[in-house]
Amino acid sequence: MPPVIIGSFEEFEQHNGQDLGTSEYFHITQEQINIFAKATHDHQWIHTDPDRAKVEGAFGNTIAHGYLTLSIVPHLWEQIVDVRNLKMMINYGIESLRFANPVLVDSEVRLAAKLKNVANLRGTVKAEVEVKLEIKDQKKPAFTGVLIFLYHFQ
Repeated sequence: MPPVIIGSFEEFEQHNGQDLGTSEYFHITQEQINIFAKATHDHQWIHTDPDRAKVEGAFGNTIAHGYLTLSIVPHLWEQIVDVRNLKMMINYGIESLRFANPVLVDSEVRLAAKLKNVANLRGTVKAEVEVKLEIKDQKKPAFTGVLIFLYHFQ
């Protein structure tokens, strides 16, 4: 499904309280996990040592860092909403973030989003988006939360 196109506060407001859509699935690889570990200096073996994770880990394989799964949100969000006519966008905050299910290496994940609330703050649009990162073939999502974006339109 093509992304929802939004170019103003009024267009955002039309989607208030509605599901915005779901991204395509994204494949989590061991290479991505290793690169994230290197970038963040988080080399815990449950993420980076497949042999040890298979023997000692609770999940039978390595798992993605929770923050790695969160860091792919911008890529997945672009597949759901195409915000145009934009001067600037700011990641303002995250509320109620819960990591509910580990993402095993070679899993596929996708983002589902619902516009919880939108407000015009003297020309700045504050969008609160309920999100969940779904794991293919799993009932429980990897995480849920409310992302808060500030949009400054032209």
